[in-house]
Amino acid sequence: MSIIIYLETLPLNEITKYEAGNPRNGVSFIGYPRQHPSDVNKFILIHDPLGDNPKIFEFKREDLLFMENFPSVVTETGEGVPLVKLWIRKGAHGVVLEPFEVDDSPHFSNTNKTKDLREYFLRTDKR
Repeated sequence: MSIIIYLETLPLNEITKYEAGNPRNGVSFIGYPRQHPSDVNKFILIHDPLGDNPKIFEFKREDLLFMENFPSVVTETGEGVPLVKLWIRKGAHGVVLEPFEVDDSPHFSNTNKTKDLREYFLRTDKR
């Protein structure tokens, strides 16, 4: 499955917005949230989508405590990418999805696949 399929899924909805300070039992993550493409009980968060090394985190919906709006980032073409701060329950298990090249020894690099991910966000025709 292409990494881009994660970005083309529906936006994450049904999140409780939190306005009263930091939850004591949570840890914050900032990024671009999306519904998981194949599991309705999970969601993904693209961290640092326009940076040099974007990451995709996967969490269970039940571990999501609260959401706060965060300032959007703007692409080189002036298009906004909406960011949020998500509070995830301490002790929850998450997954980091990281692209790699299959070879005799896998090559984890920050050059090709993460560059593709960054370019996806910079394209004007993505939405």
